[in-house]
Amino acid sequence: MANDDIKYQEEYISNARGLNLFTCQWSPSNYDPKALIFLCHGYAMECSISMRGTGTRLAKAGFAVHGVDYEGHGKSSGLQGYISNLNDVVADCFTYFASVCEKEEHRRKRKFLLGESMGGAIALMLHRKEPTFWDGAILVAPMCKIVEEMKPSPMVITILSKLSNVIPTWKIIPNEDIIDRAIKSQEWREEVRNNPYCYKGRPRLKTGYEIFMASLDIESNLEKVTLPFIIVHGGADAVTDPAVSKALYTLAESKDKTLKLYPGMCHALTSGEPENNIDIVFSDIIRWLDERALVQNES
Repeated sequence: MANDDIKYQEEYISNARGLNLFTCQWSPSNYDPKALIFLCHGYAMECSISMRGTGTRLAKAGFAVHGVDYEGHGKSSGLQGYISNLNDVVADCFTYFASVCEKEEHRRKRKFLLGESMGGAIALMLHRKEPTFWDGAILVAPMCKIVEEMKPSPMVITILSKLSNVIPTWKIIPNEDIIDRAIKSQEWREEVRNNPYCYKGRPRLKTGYEIFMASLDIESNLEKVTLPFIIVHGGADAVTDPAVSKALYTLAESKDKTLKLYPGMCHALTSGEPENNIDIVFSDIIRWLDERALVQNES
């Protein structure tokens, strides 16, 4: 399918707190999509540029793909890089995603979440919010635990817990340049560095605290995951721990679960790897989706 056969749309919506959230959509322009896919992007990232490869590939494969930039991320309103409450982000995503699913033309479609990195945590939180609503999830290097080398020191954790409600927006959490650790492709590194909608400053206090506490909560509740899922994770990921993806696969109560580990691949395995590696990952994702989307369409 050529790019001309893909329809791309953008729209702003308002959330419950009066902020404008940017949404985008990729879909086949000439036929009815097989199923709906909802994107949950990573921390400091956004959908329309950072995840356009994902949106385009999945639309070419016959799916309608919807994304929303979180508050403080991408083209949405809010202080850049600031998350005051991760549960608000989850609520915003669910409200928008559910509104898409409720449209007359979509009511019989299967619906899947696709979360990358922190977006994997958001996807799992969406599942916990409404356990039977989703038909499955694609978890791309999900943030179920922060690798030990990147975990804040005990002193920093203490500062986070005490100061995050006092000076929540301050950018005082020390961190290294994560782009080189996450992305193998030099071209994609430069694309992210030059993307004005990707936040590149130090993590803000409240944001760091919310992400850290969410990762602890998810890590301690892996057995409560019940929806069908596929995990794709790079074996050389230095940002999120592949061992925790293995633990999620082992502990989850889901009857339909798949784990794909790719030796030598890094964190951004759907965008920051050489093209042939990205092709391998999407081949696995699309095969998994096709097997589950077709079951509904045939029933």
